[in-house]
Amino acid sequence: MRRVPIRLNPGQWGLLFVVLCSGLFLTACDRQQAPHQRPTPQVTFFTVQTSKIQLSTQLPGRTSAFRTAEIRPQVSGLILKRLFTEGSEVRAGEVLYQIDPAAFQATLNSAIANLDVARKNVDRAKSALNAGNAGLTRQQATLDLARINQQRMEELYKDKAVSAADNDQAVTNAQVAEAALLAAKAQIDSDKTAIATANAMVKQAEAALQTAKINLAYTKVTAPVSGRIGRSSVTAGAIVTAYQPIPLATIQQLDPIYVDIPQSTADLLRLKGRLKDGRLQPGKEQNKVQLLLEGGTPYPQAGTLQFSDVSVDPTTGSVILRALFPNPDGLLLPGMFVQTIINEGVNDQAILVPQQGVARDPKGNPYALLVDGESKAAFRPLTLDRAIGNKWLVSAGLAPGDKVIVEGLLMLRPGTPVKATPFQGGGATQAQPLPAAK
Repeated sequence: MRRVPIRLNPGQWGLLFVVLCSGLFLTACDRQQAPHQRPTPQVTFFTVQTSKIQLSTQLPGRTSAFRTAEIRPQVSGLILKRLFTEGSEVRAGEVLYQIDPAAFQATLNSAIANLDVARKNVDRAKSALNAGNAGLTRQQATLDLARINQQRMEELYKDKAVSAADNDQAVTNAQVAEAALLAAKAQIDSDKTAIATANAMVKQAEAALQTAKINLAYTKVTAPVSGRIGRSSVTAGAIVTAYQPIPLATIQQLDPIYVDIPQSTADLLRLKGRLKDGRLQPGKEQNKVQLLLEGGTPYPQAGTLQFSDVSVDPTTGSVILRALFPNPDGLLLPGMFVQTIINEGVNDQAILVPQQGVARDPKGNPYALLVDGESKAAFRPLTLDRAIGNKWLVSAGLAPGDKVIVEGLLMLRPGTPVKATPFQGGGATQAQPLPAAK
């Protein structure tokens, strides 16, 4: 089909030009008036309120046994028997190993015999002392008689009734009696010394007997504490030495069990500062600790915070908090890594805002946009404490009654007029304490 060209006269071309110019003019006018006709942004705001919440922090921890006893022999000898099952529960005083007692029994018998001999020596020394006391009495009587005879002979000699020889004999007899009395006294002192020596020998023999009894008892290696015993490092027939460096076995008491929790000194000082300033109040569950196992499974029983270490680890800048947990079923084993939830205190005037209402500037500083009294967006810098659930705990920057914009923040600038409606996502009150996000 052949196309026929359209031919327009000069009047028709003029009319077409006018129509095109009018269309271009109207389009330009619409473009100039469009910015002035932009609708007011619609936003949703969250009204800030204070609430009472229980603050807690989540920290990693590691379990350790309540008591650990390394079993070592206290005498040397040959292991005759092992009397326990590896990995079983043992009680304090239960016999674990039997060391050959033959040599220790012989030492005990010898100590008993030596003690008997020492006691007989004491008896003989006492008998000698009694005999010496009787001889001393006789010698004293003899001396008294000799002195009386001496005086009598001296008087008779003055009267020339006896010879000089008789007088000299009476003097000699008195001197001999006095020397015999001194000898008897010396013998008594010697007997007393012998008794003291014999008594010392008795005590020495008694000590040797007691040592022999103790060493014989040590041939039965017993459990010092109750708990679960591990593998044995020796078998029957092994030679062991007293207080050897390698333990025969290890007993660990696992109920209750400790959990050691490292906490940075910065967090510890911050917590103490909040308690001192009154921003946090100690709660009823201040010393209670909750435990999370691997995979986030809650441990069924709560623990108790025992103490905080008095020294700081220079390599990590942290102190160790120790908590005590019941472990009746043996679910917790030493060396396990767990998560703990520690109650810090109660904040009576906490301010929580939804996380979508908080943004950050290029430097990473948090801020929020508020609806001011003129229904305009206002910039407000914030200081955040931590995340609790899907909200931020704000420590500075907001006050009760502030209207924080949580929806409609895209391309919103401070000073822009807004059309605000209340947020329907829920209030800030938390019914249950939530662990702090890391």
